[in-house]
Amino acid sequence: MKPQVTVVVAPRERFSCTDRALESLYKNTSIPFKHIYVDGNSPRHIKRYLEAQAKEKGFHLIRTNHYITPNHARNLAIPHVDTPYVVFIDNDLVVLPGWLEKLMQCAEETGAWVVGPLYLEGEPEDGIIHMAGGDAHIREVRGGRRLAERHRFGGQPLEKYRPQLRRELTELVEFHCAFMRMEVFDKLGLLDEAYMSLADHIDLCLSVLDRGESIYFEPDAVVCYLTPPPFALTDIPYYLLRWSDEWNLSSVQRLKEKWDLAADDPFLEGHYRWGVRHRRILFKPVMDWLKSLQGQSKLSQALVGFAMGIVKKFVGPASYDKFREKNLAKS
Repeated sequence: MKPQVTVVVAPRERFSCTDRALESLYKNTSIPFKHIYVDGNSPRHIKRYLEAQAKEKGFHLIRTNHYITPNHARNLAIPHVDTPYVVFIDNDLVVLPGWLEKLMQCAEETGAWVVGPLYLEGEPEDGIIHMAGGDAHIREVRGGRRLAERHRFGGQPLEKYRPQLRRELTELVEFHCAFMRMEVFDKLGLLDEAYMSLADHIDLCLSVLDRGESIYFEPDAVVCYLTPPPFALTDIPYYLLRWSDEWNLSSVQRLKEKWDLAADDPFLEGHYRWGVRHRRILFKPVMDWLKSLQGQSKLSQALVGFAMGIVKKFVGPASYDKFREKNLAKS
């Protein structure tokens, strides 16, 4: 049977999950598919692994020798897609059996432009929901436009909420795994690369809904985002760039301008601060260890204070207020 869907893998935030994620794709996908893998400057051992796998499995490998944003990676692949459907998955995502056929079945039976699966987080056996559909719409509040966004059942046990999950219309999917018709790009154009880190999925969903098209949640398609930690040393440079203030603030600014959101919309600051917290995950073990030393001698305390100051430069205290004064307050 001729493949009807192309699986595009793009970098999310780490490279150390590459082999596990790729193995799950080929082990747990039972229908024919084409495959494009976008490698955004992975370390040399991952590069060699992907080259060997591309040769063995016959997929199309696109590599850049510099770090790239996720939307740029996806856009590099789109011109090479010649199937009616495409599904974007991150390079740290494991898929469970039946995932792809269930997504395609939902799209064909509903006519949806976009379909999202049941997203788990951590390890599949943990059974923790990352998102089971959600909300993403703009409300007029006190004369200003504000974004309402919510992950349904985020952080909750799947066992408890599984009976409530059914195929239904939704407003939100994420690029951990997003199945869509290629018609999306015929009508909307390529993905917006001004979203460098945050809100790329929100922009896609708002754009689809703005055209009156549908997005569906399909609970029988299950995937799992392998949340950090752990980190390999070779993960660190891209992770810091991926969640840097420069990329995060630029993305928030784009969301505000493109969708004419009020400068004081709480979502803008909240989403930015989520990016700061996510960046801090990298430094949590170091920060915890440094804090444990604070009860030692004065010299130790001084050294700890100095070390924590250095770490906090990388962690990035929230600089949102200054940014808001310079940018978001402008109408």
